[in-house]
Amino acid sequence: MLGIQPDQVDDRTMVLILQGCVVAASADLLERECLELRRSGFRVVLDLARVVFMDRFGVKLLGRLRSTGVRIVGCVPLLAAMLADEGIAVNRTTR
Repeated sequence: MLGIQPDQVDDRTMVLILQGCVVAASADLLERECLELRRSGFRVVLDLARVVFMDRFGVKLLGRLRSTGVRIVGCVPLLAAMLADEGIAVNRTTR
């Protein structure tokens, strides 16, 4: 299960704090949320500090989102390594 907590940092930036697992079952919801915010003109930042598991679908989703300009921060070392192996740039610190 994936929890998504929005945190509007300023007029143009929305941080989505993710908690739990980024897996196939939650991928569509996360993608819709991010793309809707991007269409509304927000810069989107995904904070993965509380993500404990990610499957192959989650990795692919984050790659797609990253290519649309979504920023990824707060990865634990294992998840950061998984994403790096796929060529997905992440920032290990939050925000």
